[in-house]
Amino acid sequence: MKFFKKQPKETKNSKKNANDQGIKPLTRWRFITVCSFVGLSLFALVARAAYIQVINPGKLIHQGNLRTLREEIIPATRGIIYSRNGDPLAISVPVDDVWIDPYQILKLDSLQKTDRWEALAKVLNLNLADIVNKINNNKSRQFMYIARQVTPAIGKYIDELNIDGVGLKAGSRRFYPTGEINAQLVGITGIDGKGLSGIEATYNNWLSGTPGKMIVRKDRDGQVVENIAIQKPVLGHPLTLSINEKIQSEAYKLVKQAVLDFDATSATIVMVDVKTGEVLAMATAPSFNPNDRSHMNFADMRNRAIADAYEPGSTMKPFVVMAGLANGVIGPHTKINTGNGRLLLNGSWVRDDVPIGDASVDKILRYSSNVGASHISLAMPIRMLLNEYSKVGLSSPSGINLIGATTGYFPERRRWSNFERATVAFGYGISVTPMQLVHAYATLGDMGVYHPLTILKTDKPTPGIRVNSIKNARTVVNMLETIVHPGGTAVRAAVPGYRVGAKTGTAKIADAGGYGNGYMGWTAGVAPISNPRIATVVLVNNPQSENFYGGFVAAPLWSKVVGTALQVLNVPPDANTIYQNPYIYPHGKPKKDGSDDNAKS
Repeated sequence: MKFFKKQPKETKNSKKNANDQGIKPLTRWRFITVCSFVGLSLFALVARAAYIQVINPGKLIHQGNLRTLREEIIPATRGIIYSRNGDPLAISVPVDDVWIDPYQILKLDSLQKTDRWEALAKVLNLNLADIVNKINNNKSRQFMYIARQVTPAIGKYIDELNIDGVGLKAGSRRFYPTGEINAQLVGITGIDGKGLSGIEATYNNWLSGTPGKMIVRKDRDGQVVENIAIQKPVLGHPLTLSINEKIQSEAYKLVKQAVLDFDATSATIVMVDVKTGEVLAMATAPSFNPNDRSHMNFADMRNRAIADAYEPGSTMKPFVVMAGLANGVIGPHTKINTGNGRLLLNGSWVRDDVPIGDASVDKILRYSSNVGASHISLAMPIRMLLNEYSKVGLSSPSGINLIGATTGYFPERRRWSNFERATVAFGYGISVTPMQLVHAYATLGDMGVYHPLTILKTDKPTPGIRVNSIKNARTVVNMLETIVHPGGTAVRAAVPGYRVGAKTGTAKIADAGGYGNGYMGWTAGVAPISNPRIATVVLVNNPQSENFYGGFVAAPLWSKVVGTALQVLNVPPDANTIYQNPYIYPHGKPKKDGSDDNAKS
């Protein structure tokens, strides 16, 4: 009996089958594992892609935008400044700024194009070695200016050079058609287009407008590949000044010539329309050319008409008379004894150049008697006189609000000596700007109505405030006319064909601790007398002439500019003028004649 079956004989094929059966489970496990990992990976990738693109796409978009989106500013064209008659005084013209990209220049080996770089340096008037050093010293930078505000013609030439890493940026700069005539008044702008002085600075926000912007997408080489959005700029507003360009040009010609003729430190003319308070002219010399700043002297940028205060001398005497009339101290026909032209007060002498003895008020003005003005001042409390000065605008801002304007100096004392009360009556111990003084004369010319001054053209003038009676104002204005007649100190201020009134003044230039050797010559007045239209002030500062009086150096300028203005404004000549001025001279210093003594003030 056989208890065991005979085992089949192991063969080669049987071994192979056994191996196949033993390995098969392992193979499946590996396959499943690999497939699982692949599936999970695909699922993770899909899930991540879905999260990034669907659920939370903002982060990568933001990162991409940081690398490709750029904001470019579109500058707003600055507003044009006009004169009252529409003459452009400041305009914006297109220019180009030249920039370089040192990183790209070195990367593309752009400097090998030597001939083109030499042409670039030559047209920009630069040293090629300096440009190369700037590139090598800023290898990582991608934007640098090498020239600002070149003309469009030069910009076109540079663009045609086609130098890798060199580009142009469009912009604008200010051009001033009238040049030095209106330089201090209009002012200038900086390289960034912002106002630095004058009208440009005072009304910068109004003129500037609002810049626009453009969002673009750039590639790695800085080239624009897509325009995303654009916000257009808001153009600057135009501005029309009250200045009459014809009168302004004549005024500047006269002050410039006066500086040359008298070797003066400066000269200034200011003119105001007495009915509206509009400034018709404001000229100062020496001036500067705002279109060429290579030789600009910063001292010449100062608008002396509003920024510099001086002692006004005898030009204050009409307001002393006005104060006396208003307070009942004197009447139009009051006689004042000026003696021998000398008055001792507190140990100091008040002197007249020409003794006039017993004199009426109009004669005191005509001969510019310091003693007579002192008697009027001493006859009333000092506060009454100072109040009169304040009412006509001599101690307050003029109202034109230009940057740099000052208000002069009026002393505030609890006690005044008699000598101080006398000197303040003929313009010493106080200081005013030419603009403040012309404001006072404009108030007088409008028969005692005070108007705030304006440098902007206005169709509806600000209503004035009456500060003096018509009767007193007319009395003083009529007295001013006598000063330009023979025997008056302002004989050279007479205007052929017109009735005018003017007062001259001469004051020493204040120095540290007292007075120096220099003088200032003034002439101020209104025209025409019958119905005043304009008030004008002329100042010649520190003339180097033996005849330094206002009647010599300033009165002829006053006559010339007022005569021009009356014709420009179409003011008809007076039918019967008492006096024709034989002393007007176009250039040079006046010659001595028999009226020398009468021209002193």
